[in-house]
Amino acid sequence: MDDRKYNAANMRPALTPFDFRLRTRVIAGPKSIERVAEAIRPLACRRVLLVTDPGVRAAGYPARVVEVLQAEGIETLIFDGARENPTTEHVDEGVAVARPFRPELIIGVGGGSSMDCAKGINFIYSCGGRMQDYWGVNLATRDLLPMVAIPTTAGTGSEMQSFALISDAETHVKMACGDKRASFAVAILDPLLTLTQPPLVTAVTGIDAISHAVETYVSKRRTIVSQIFSRESWRLLATNFSRVLADPHDLEARAAMQLGAAWAGLAIENSMLGAAHSLANPLTARYATIHGQAVGISLPHVVRFNGEQYNTWYAELLQVTEGSGITPQAELGAEGLAEFLTDLVKRAGLATRLATCGVDAHAVPAMAKEAAKQWTAQFNPRQVSEADLRQLYEQAF
Repeated sequence: MDDRKYNAANMRPALTPFDFRLRTRVIAGPKSIERVAEAIRPLACRRVLLVTDPGVRAAGYPARVVEVLQAEGIETLIFDGARENPTTEHVDEGVAVARPFRPELIIGVGGGSSMDCAKGINFIYSCGGRMQDYWGVNLATRDLLPMVAIPTTAGTGSEMQSFALISDAETHVKMACGDKRASFAVAILDPLLTLTQPPLVTAVTGIDAISHAVETYVSKRRTIVSQIFSRESWRLLATNFSRVLADPHDLEARAAMQLGAAWAGLAIENSMLGAAHSLANPLTARYATIHGQAVGISLPHVVRFNGEQYNTWYAELLQVTEGSGITPQAELGAEGLAEFLTDLVKRAGLATRLATCGVDAHAVPAMAKEAAKQWTAQFNPRQVSEADLRQLYEQAF
């Protein structure tokens, strides 16, 4: 591929200020879970709280971490109360377990929910108060405990982010609680851990990761640094997702998806998301629509909407995988990308229309109002109003 194609894309955000620091050590490769004791040795911690969910615990991965750590004389305690879309209640339950144990380090093992729950527990255990006190940016009142992430899915990229997404148990509002001190010290990417994902989890997490690559590439806050990770995550995800769907035991494709999801998470950390995620959150809050399903329906319509003004940006993204035989030609721009994304959602066995997800069409005005208040909407490259969001919901029906 001719690298000169990227010159215009790279120069456009060159004057955008950025402050980049890679805060997380990344250890990647099959059986890298065995290196967890080595990874935390420099942190000099002897008491570890491991945060996970019942499904991941049943798969045996937390037990293996405990076994490796105990061989090093490190005391461990497992909290398996994390759940999908963790709430303030789940975090509070974890804090109640942590306080008498007095951990010196926290490890999150599982999907984005377990990792976010681990961050939430750390905020309150280290700083006190309630989760609502940290809704915003850099609101921690002191240093947090060091943390290690061991993702078992290829989706959220939470292992590379300093934000925890925690829902208020009473209002169901999803709170983004971010602080650089909430970054993981180490992320262990072992693709073998992703082989046991149920097909639905593979599908929704894969679509979520792909949406991160697409939205971060065009966000208002994108920089020359964030685009590096957006492009590479897109290359890995777009060309390997179908391989994983076709053969769930394709370890090479699984490893590419896991790394792609991590780079997409790093792109979020240095860019931000957009309107597709704003549209997805009310669907999850109101109808318990799985996040990856919700964003998979929303994203193609947002790409077309943005493409009316930023078509060349989507064409630039498609240049990364042009000639792969998997993604469309760059000249098709936003429309080609939107069709490709819809096809991926279909291949994953997910719905492509809201009408088939039990969503009430009469709720669209209220959902549009809620979507307009979502924090990611402000970073969409094209200004998006409540009326625009309502129209996008209607198109998605």
